[in-house]
Amino acid sequence: MKDKRVTRHIVLGVTGSIAAYKAAELVRMMILRDWDVSVVMTRAATEFVRERTFRTLSRRPVAVDLFGEGDDWRPEHISLGDRADLLLIAPCTANVLAKLAHGLADDLLTCTALACTAPLVIAPAMNEKMWNHPATRANATTLGKRGARIVNVGTGDLACGYLGKGRMASVEDILAAVREELGEGGS
Repeated sequence: MKDKRVTRHIVLGVTGSIAAYKAAELVRMMILRDWDVSVVMTRAATEFVRERTFRTLSRRPVAVDLFGEGDDWRPEHISLGDRADLLLIAPCTANVLAKLAHGLADDLLTCTALACTAPLVIAPAMNEKMWNHPATRANATTLGKRGARIVNVGTGDLACGYLGKGRMASVEDILAAVREELGEGGS
């Protein structure tokens, strides 16, 4: 009997955070679930993890530039948004969180987010002081009210040397949120 699973297409946005290295494991785990994954990196994310890492793991080209050449005749942010069954941004910096909350679109990832009508899952990652800032909290609340799923940040050692709340959630917790948004139960 043939497997009747539906292939999901996940667009993964990766922003400029030290937690970007964890996004590589997210891609690996999604590919193991037989999901198609398209990675969109901000220019800042490429300072932490190279495009080649995500291209190898996803087996697809990685999108970075808003005006780069895509696989489709349509602008890349439109075709990415149209293909997505879900848009996951992990890690999501305070900067990108603010852009999303205010509808700003000045790079490929934020343009894709505005053009995408699929569910949005956001896994923030930042310093504790940034996470607790009233502007960041308001931005997260705004996005939650609009239907975005904000995966709770973790507590622990932060890359900046602090101990506190702001770590990106575990890969397992992020995948659980994605599965739930896709209407998939279990592991």
